[in-house]
Formats: sequence, C-alpha cells, structure tokens
Amino acid sequence: MKIPFRLAALVPVALFLLLAGFFFVAIYRGDPSRVPSALIGRYVPEFELPAVPGLDQPGLATADFGTGTPVIVNVWGSWCVPCRVEMPLLVELRRVADVPLYGINYKDDPAAARRFLAELGNPFDRIGRDQTGRASIEWGVYGVPETYVIDGNGRIALKHVGAVTPEAIAEQILPALQAARHAAPPGN
Repeated sequence: MKIPFRLAALVPVALFLLLAGFFFVAIYRGDPSRVPSALIGRYVPEFELPAVPGLDQPGLATADFGTGTPVIVNVWGSWCVPCRVEMPLLVELRRVADVPLYGINYKDDPAAARRFLAELGNPFDRIGRDQTGRASIEWGVYGVPETYVIDGNGRIALKHVGAVTPEAIAEQILPALQAARHAAPPGN
C-alpha cells in the first residue's frame, strides 16, 4: 500500500511535535534543585579526606558523623561561580542553624580555596580536600555546589543541588535539619 505524499510529509512534523512536547514537559516539570538521591536515609559513605593545606580546620571523614548531632555538609570549589554566590548565605546558615557545617572542597587548588574563604568568609568547622573527586562521587554529587543535611546517626536526610538560596534554607534545609534533630536512634 502506497502512502499519499501529503500524509508522508506529516510524519516528520508529528514526530518533531511529539519530541518537542516531551522536552517541554521535562524542562518545566518540578524543581531542578530537588534531584532524587538513592542515598537519602542511608549512612554517609565511607571516606577520609585530608585537610586543605594552610587552613586551620581539620579534614573530614566518615567517623565525623553519627555523633548524635546533625550536621550540614556543603560541596564547593573556589572556581565555582554559584559557590561564590552562596557563601554569604552559608555563613548566615551556620549562625542560625547552630549545628556544625562541614565542607568538601572539590577538585580545587589549596591556595585558591584559602583566598576564596578569606574573601567571602569561612563557615566551615571541618573541610576535607577532595582533590580527585572520588569522595564526592561516593556522596552522589552531580556537580557543585551541593548541600546535605545529615542526621545525628550519620544518615543523609536531605540533598540540595545547586546554590542555596534564602528560600531553600527556609523551606528545605532548616525543616530537614529540624527533622534530623529528632531522628530515631539506629535500629528503630
């Protein structure tokens, strides 16, 4: 059976419109900062990162979690423009959250990291240097910046992708932190 020319010409147009519809839905569906993570509810991964040379903060390792106190972890780099934008908000978050804030310095030059923190403020209690990016992969990092809330048992309670904003702090991070303060002990 031979398809008429006009009908055959409509097939590519229909395929284009179908694909355009899928892309449109994907672009405008949901909040891009809410990327699902398979690690939510799981313990932080096994890792051990050295301190950033020249900073007074200690490095960061799995053993620093699960001490009964929730913590916030931020993955950042001095070369990251959104990290620069969010740093003043992290300084304020550290003050209002009243919990430790740990940093993972992702694939960064130590001198550049020190300059970055000297210029914008250093909210971190500990900073681990992830020179190879391997620990960040274990954390499920898609790209920097990313911020996590870890409950007092050492389980990941929240993953925020992208720079923190005042809205993200008020609507996601602080509520997750409040819930993490009341997390059930392991085994419950």
